[in-house]
Amino acid sequence: MFNQSGTLGSGTPSTANPMKDFEVASPPDDSVSSLAFSPASIQQNFLVAGSWDCNVRCWEVEQTGKTVPKSMQTMGGPVLDVCWHDDGTKVFIASCDKMVKCWDLASNQSVQVAAHDAPVKTCHWIKGSNYSCLMTGSWDKTLKFWDTRSPNPMLTINLPERCYCADVDYPMAVVGTAGRGLIIYQLEREPQEFKRVDSPLKYQHRCVAIFKDKKKVPNGYALGSIEGRVAIQYVNPTNPKDNFTFKCHRSNGAPNGYQDIYAVNDIAFHPIHGTLATVGSDGTFSFWDKDARTKLKPSEPMEQPITRCCFNHNGQIFAYAVSYDWSKGHEFYNPMKKNYIFLRSCYDELKPRSTS
Repeated sequence: MFNQSGTLGSGTPSTANPMKDFEVASPPDDSVSSLAFSPASIQQNFLVAGSWDCNVRCWEVEQTGKTVPKSMQTMGGPVLDVCWHDDGTKVFIASCDKMVKCWDLASNQSVQVAAHDAPVKTCHWIKGSNYSCLMTGSWDKTLKFWDTRSPNPMLTINLPERCYCADVDYPMAVVGTAGRGLIIYQLEREPQEFKRVDSPLKYQHRCVAIFKDKKKVPNGYALGSIEGRVAIQYVNPTNPKDNFTFKCHRSNGAPNGYQDIYAVNDIAFHPIHGTLATVGSDGTFSFWDKDARTKLKPSEPMEQPITRCCFNHNGQIFAYAVSYDWSKGHEFYNPMKKNYIFLRSCYDELKPRSTS
């Protein structure tokens, strides 16, 4: 079990790690675009991170919180997304080079398994009851489903706009597009559109994450926008008031009354508790209980934005990446600033509020 007694590498300035979390060794050389922990099918915890430096790195996370760099793969362009095969032996890598590759970790070889006409923004492995496949979403305005043994997609679905974000939790998929499009798909038997939804948010979608009900059945999603706001949406709400939005990743209003508003860069649901984490361009993470509609824990601000986050399969570890997200333009990019990935022991902090 991850304990908090481990020490961080010496010389880490406290401003870079205000939460005193475990620092991942040998982080990427450029902004971190994607993070994913290995699935429950394997005993150890492995973490993979994709970056704008065109590389994907893999670490083993030991019980003490120490991270051991294992291997790396290079793509022909910046990496935009990564996901694991359900058996924990392979990682899929989506890149700006318009390809998705499958990285076999044992042999450290990668082969192309998908292609689009523009950068591939998302990749998700679907483990269905009667089929398994890879779902890829691209800026070419298509969603494609691949049997990875065949060079041609099993199915191509045209999107109204470029794919900006997606999540899959069988039998449900949600895709957010440019122009604030939102489409829900059902994946049973074969993937097909279930319904298009009017966005509850007024600004561009940045991230989406599916949540489950008490029976562990996917029944809704959280949608984050560039305007410091998250929408909690049920697919079939029993009461229209079940759907709501909340503000986050905003400054507390300066003396002049103006608030600084930051993008919500990523959302992750805790696999056991069903509570959630958000991370933002303001350099903070927050833990939330959507059912009690309360904030469980805010973090201290980091020196740079937090671009991505994820939980490991049993919800003991929260990983988050601190790197520049270009939200303030190129003039605020400082190549001297290091990129970090931190690991936090989080199980108790994400327990839902007890309803008295």
